[in-house]
Amino acid sequence: MYSSSSSSPSNLPLKPIPGDYGMPLFGAIKDRYDYFYNQGRDNFFKIRMEKYQSTVFRTNMPPGALIAQNPKVIALLDAESFPILFDTTKVAKHDVLDGTYMPSTAYTGGYRMCAYLDPSEPNHATLKRYFASLLASKHNQFIPLFQSSLSDLFPKLEEQISKDGKADFNSLSDDMSFNFVFELFCGQSPSKTTLGSKGPSLVTLWLFPQLAPQITFGLPKFLMFAEDFLLHTFSYPAFLVKPAYQKLYDAVYESAGSALDLAEGNFGISREETCHNLLFLAGFNAFGGMKLLFPALIKWVASGGGNLHRQLRNEIRTIVKESEGKITLSTLDKMTLTKSVVFEALRIEPPVPYQYGKAKEDIVVHSHDATFEIKKGEMIFGNQNFVGKDPKVFENPEEFVGNRFVGEGEKLLKYVYWSNGRQADDHPTAENKQCAGKDLVVLMSRLMLVEFFLRYDTFTVDSGTLLLGSSVTFKTLTKAS
Repeated sequence: MYSSSSSSPSNLPLKPIPGDYGMPLFGAIKDRYDYFYNQGRDNFFKIRMEKYQSTVFRTNMPPGALIAQNPKVIALLDAESFPILFDTTKVAKHDVLDGTYMPSTAYTGGYRMCAYLDPSEPNHATLKRYFASLLASKHNQFIPLFQSSLSDLFPKLEEQISKDGKADFNSLSDDMSFNFVFELFCGQSPSKTTLGSKGPSLVTLWLFPQLAPQITFGLPKFLMFAEDFLLHTFSYPAFLVKPAYQKLYDAVYESAGSALDLAEGNFGISREETCHNLLFLAGFNAFGGMKLLFPALIKWVASGGGNLHRQLRNEIRTIVKESEGKITLSTLDKMTLTKSVVFEALRIEPPVPYQYGKAKEDIVVHSHDATFEIKKGEMIFGNQNFVGKDPKVFENPEEFVGNRFVGEGEKLLKYVYWSNGRQADDHPTAENKQCAGKDLVVLMSRLMLVEFFLRYDTFTVDSGTLLLGSSVTFKTLTKAS
């Protein structure tokens, strides 16, 4: 249950923001090495929270040095201060999708994508309304198309386990996700285009140099200097992946005629600009997000063990049977535990954990314990891996609790911020930066669990880390008895 600080913001003391940025250049490099190699992503923040006895502090965020001209941020790591990043009247969102740096627009045909635009820019509203209109036009396809995609995934899992005694979920999930996203937005299977089966690898190749400054391969420490130089010191030129991007662009342009017509006819966006934005939406936002979303969901549901699996399959099978085997939005909405499990996975491991924004004016934020003044122009950073585990909001915050959001627990959904907005109450609009596919992400996650537990009773996995997310390997998979 939520147990907020008893003090109201007006009664909280105004404190200077603790922390510093160290010496020019060298401070940023030191913090980068701490983040990637010496301390690790989570300990980097835990150590500073303990040092400063504060969830609000100053630090440098990677990559720093030459890629990010200004790596200095003010970190917000609690559920009270973090939501200031949603207020676009106070916080600017120009070119902050990837944090303290922005990949060259040469990666996206010379256009700044909608995700990099601030809502104050006219093109943002036009593109966001187009995306909303496009998704609305596809809403009848969401469930049957995703069910079809899953019906291809599950037999491949079973085949791999039967053959090798284990199955790599990430690679199979990537193939499934790309096929779903491409067919949803482009109207046909990528196998029927020039992409064939190469779509996921082409997107991954295109994404890698853009996201390289944020990743580490987890190599032995004696190789960290070489890795740091290769990944975090200079930006990769876009021409290295131009052939891959061109193949993706051509496939989308040739296949997504109705989506391009909608943009050109109803919103006045050129077909070229639309195609680049559509490819970014499908490849970076949707496919890139799903690469992180589904392995995390499966990992955490696996951690719940047989008892959670039994509760899920009983709920799912009972309600589907009562609905005469039909799976609709109404059917899914009746599954309270299934919904809660999805929200709990999003709370504990959000697919996009970091948010950034630049103060448009002098603003005051408050944590549970104090208030802090942020000056105009300062970069603000929020880490949802900590915000979603705020111990003053959530009991046992590090523990995966499947029924956390059942019944009275639903009130806690206003503190689940995975979508660049609140799960409860907030909705994507042309005026905000909340994920346009927020509801679709939740739907797909629920549907993944429903189809899974209609087919299987229980399962076990091995899990680890893979670049920016979780890796999952199925060990056992017990078919429904």
